[in-house]
Amino acid sequence: MLHWRFQNFEEPEGASDFERLMEILKQLLLYTSGDMSEALSWLNELDREHNLTSDNYAMGDFINDLIDKGYMKHDRKTGEIELTGRMEMSLRRNALNEIFDQLKKNKSGRHNTRITGRGDEMTSELRPYQFGDSLDKIAISESLRNAQIQHGIDDLHLTQDDLEVHETYHQSSMSTALLIDLSHSMILYGEDRITPAKKVAMALSELITTRYPKDTLDIIAFGDDAWKIEIKDLPYLKVGPFHTNTVAGLDMAIETLRKRKNTNKQIMMITDGKPSCIKLGKKYYKNSFGLDRKILTRTLSRAVKCRKLGIPVTTFMIARDPYLVQFVDQFTKANNGKAFYSSLDSLGEFLFMDYKNNRRKRKR
Repeated sequence: MLHWRFQNFEEPEGASDFERLMEILKQLLLYTSGDMSEALSWLNELDREHNLTSDNYAMGDFINDLIDKGYMKHDRKTGEIELTGRMEMSLRRNALNEIFDQLKKNKSGRHNTRITGRGDEMTSELRPYQFGDSLDKIAISESLRNAQIQHGIDDLHLTQDDLEVHETYHQSSMSTALLIDLSHSMILYGEDRITPAKKVAMALSELITTRYPKDTLDIIAFGDDAWKIEIKDLPYLKVGPFHTNTVAGLDMAIETLRKRKNTNKQIMMITDGKPSCIKLGKKYYKNSFGLDRKILTRTLSRAVKCRKLGIPVTTFMIARDPYLVQFVDQFTKANNGKAFYSSLDSLGEFLFMDYKNNRRKRKR
């Protein structure tokens, strides 16, 4: 039976009654996969047990505000209440703030690389002017000072040898395919692993779309098969009675990234279990017990394929079973990628750090 474990919830200081209830509702919506009716039912239950509302602001007032502010609406055909686009965006922003709270706003919307030269973003370092350098990068004060030293006040004139320019960093764009494991093991043994996985995916999507506009993000869910997920559908993801067809997820990611024009491409995969399914022709070959050699070989071949295509795979394993760690080590070595064995609490931080640090010099 699936159980939920809640941590101490700290209310934001100076928050209004609506804002306090809204923060709790957002967390409940992740657990209920975007089911507003169920989330409000849980909120009512919490209100009865912990007196979240008052005579001045009751649950009915909160629901009316949700509708008036555009976070909730009634379906005209079914009459059921559902989330609006504004609520979906609010959930993504909430996930971004919660997981990536150390992120500083990047106004450029690009990744800085560690490569200096004729790049895009100026630094505090200076270097001599080279033919082809942009004129707007010239350090005027330093260049005039050089001219004064070299030629004196009485014969002040500026030559190419006097010019200095600001050093710059190259900036790159990235195409990312994010794979999310929706196999049944993501909720096995009473541990909810899909909710933090969804939260990370929402945070990453908000990060890329708002702060790295030149980047692209494709989200792919995989179970027995693989299918694409729109950003707006992330809150509604549910685990199914699926096996883990890692090959299908990687194949779709490779095909998707091939169509992207960015030079830099990467795959990020959030999973908690071993590959247990592949498709042979029109039939599925499944084995939930141990690591099946046929499935393992096919999966490792995809790791090698990604390496040859220059696509690193970063695996975030939400499990610490020794034989699973051994498999991920094999997979990572075959791909020359990265692997993190993280707890549910640190998953978002690991993902953020790798996304920020996985940069390469762009081709010219």
